[in-house]
Amino acid sequence: MITNTFITDNLVSEHGLTQEEYKLIINILGRNPNLNELGIFSVMWSEHCSYKSSKRWLKNLEIKSSHVIQGPGENAGVIDIGGGIAVVFKIESHNHPSFINPYQGAATGVGGILRDIFTMGARPIANLNALRFGDPKHSKTRHLLSGVVAGIGDYSNCVGVPTIAGEVNFHPAYNDNVLVNTMTVGITSTERIFYSAAAGLGNPVVYAGAKTGRDGIHGATMASKEFDKDSENKRPTVQVGDPFTEKLLLEACLELMDRDCIIAIQDMGAAGLTSASIEMADKGSVGVELDLDQVPVRELGMSTYEIMLSESQERMLMIMRWESVDEAQVIFKKWDLDFAIIGSVNDTGHLVLKKDGTVQCDIPIRRLVGEAPEYDRAYLPIVSSPVIAAIDVPAPQFSLGEALARLMSCPDMASRRWIWEQYDHLVMGDTIIKPGEADSGVIRIHNTQRALALTVDCTPRYCLADPKIGGAQAVVETWRNIIAIGATPIGVTNNLNFGNPQNPTIMGQMVGCINGMREACQALDYPIVSGNVSLYNETNGNAILPTPVVGGVGVIDNCSKIVTLALRTAGDTLVVLGQPANHKDGWLGSSVYLRELEGREEGAPPPIDFVAERRTGNLVRSLIAEGVVSACHDVSDGGLLVSIAEMALALKVFGVDIIKPEDALLHAWCFGEEQGRYIVATSYPMKVIDDALSASVPSTVVGIVNKTGILTLNGMIIISVEELSYRYEKWMPAYMSYKN
Repeated sequence: MITNTFITDNLVSEHGLTQEEYKLIINILGRNPNLNELGIFSVMWSEHCSYKSSKRWLKNLEIKSSHVIQGPGENAGVIDIGGGIAVVFKIESHNHPSFINPYQGAATGVGGILRDIFTMGARPIANLNALRFGDPKHSKTRHLLSGVVAGIGDYSNCVGVPTIAGEVNFHPAYNDNVLVNTMTVGITSTERIFYSAAAGLGNPVVYAGAKTGRDGIHGATMASKEFDKDSENKRPTVQVGDPFTEKLLLEACLELMDRDCIIAIQDMGAAGLTSASIEMADKGSVGVELDLDQVPVRELGMSTYEIMLSESQERMLMIMRWESVDEAQVIFKKWDLDFAIIGSVNDTGHLVLKKDGTVQCDIPIRRLVGEAPEYDRAYLPIVSSPVIAAIDVPAPQFSLGEALARLMSCPDMASRRWIWEQYDHLVMGDTIIKPGEADSGVIRIHNTQRALALTVDCTPRYCLADPKIGGAQAVVETWRNIIAIGATPIGVTNNLNFGNPQNPTIMGQMVGCINGMREACQALDYPIVSGNVSLYNETNGNAILPTPVVGGVGVIDNCSKIVTLALRTAGDTLVVLGQPANHKDGWLGSSVYLRELEGREEGAPPPIDFVAERRTGNLVRSLIAEGVVSACHDVSDGGLLVSIAEMALALKVFGVDIIKPEDALLHAWCFGEEQGRYIVATSYPMKVIDDALSASVPSTVVGIVNKTGILTLNGMIIISVEELSYRYEKWMPAYMSYKN
């Protein structure tokens, strides 16, 4: 017999539900809910779990491809890369918790995405992250950056998974809403992939891992609201992670999977035991009855509400056969983890919770999930910002060398060494390239010559100026970064970070970005197989920049063919592919140059030509495979001169004698951010140019590598690599060591 609780309007509101949604709950149940049921509906219908404002548009992103084994809808996406090997990957956000408690928020973000990967049966082999922080001058930025980096580093390092790539940006729009997006990639056999659909009437529901506590209660609901002045008092909603327990859980689960004991498995992430049990039952079209007195807890007197909504970390829910239980229990005991049978699968189609001998909850699962609100929010199509002609942007009032140094030492462009040195990027022994040495991180597939190229990218200033172009550019930038090391792009995951979707402008940003991403993925045969949406990233009505982060994955069959961006041979010719030889101008709208040196954030972003992107990318990859390219780097933030400088800074040995067309507009030619360009270093320039001509790809020679360690332009000294390196490396350590 269910005991009803008097549910007030305030209680409904505190659970993040509207009155219309509450009426729908009553209709589904045929009665008023009790507090336990209200809590369960609230988390399952939260933006974080139900995607109620975005799923109408996310359906457009389910791009099909012959090599996709699992697309959106499971714990992670899965792609077949041949040879019986599957790559499993996903990106997730932990934005709100990381603002409230940067260390634990970031750490548990890593823990959660790791579980998404090994839940599918894959061993995690690499982590990446995409981080956004506020103005460096803001009083909280240094503290938040320090805590987030420490949380990511400590958790990843303890679990023993290398963090091999990432990106970090700063902007005042993130002052009160930092973004912490974490990505994990794993490897498994194509014959050994595990899913979450419960099956087998009478089969036991098994809880395994750490005990349940009161940390993280209503974390999913908190992540579905915008912040206000009281947000920093929400620390009890942030989970507390234990990476050592995560490592034990990982090994125990993979060992159990080798024994063919598991029918279905789901990690307890957002909304904890609630979402895990409901999602498994819904996917399997079955019912589940749980006895909460059997759930391992670490605190006395925990109620049904607390047990079901806790987001304590390092926990798994499994469906297995009765004959496998004893074997599974032995494995989890060996790894010193809790293991308990807490319920069973039935044919009722309901979630029934019992505690202290009474029924505490009875919800029809199919209606809970199937009738979850889906909103077609009003949106304003965002008109692209006006194009800014390069001639209308002033040249710098100081030397070209100083302009370059200022760009490369600004917060968005300066070296990230202070960050990645806190990450163990070499653990497991398969990392091929250190962070910062190439456009993608590269990890070997153990005991093979094959490797994966991994990257995360987004240019929020482009997304603000034109969401459709910005969304497409985020996809295309990962494509270029993978191509630039010689790999073949195979798929992407995305993390859509936006403000309040009830604001038509914010909704317009999201719709535009999704449409741009869809077009790019279709044009490049580059499927989206997983992802996450994080909305309400705003405080008191001040939203973040639209930030649709894309994580890209590529594969290269012979890792000896990989190239980095480092210049290695004096006398090599630098050729830009994708830029006509007679190109005299540059795109300065929404550029780093315009923002950092002119103080202006305006102008349309550079356009994208998908046909040209594919043609140029295929040429670059073929040149790398033939061994005629010694270094490669795509041209992105800061334009051509910044990209050449980055190639010189990688080893700090060689300089470049840069060749500029005589009548080109100097600052626009140097710092324009036209898309679709790669710089290659080669000892065979005529072959590169001839192959480009045959492939209908524009090309132009822009420099010769020298051994003086100096950057020159048409014979005039710009700056020494040594001085530029000092400026480039100095900013972040100096910033982080500054004491107020």
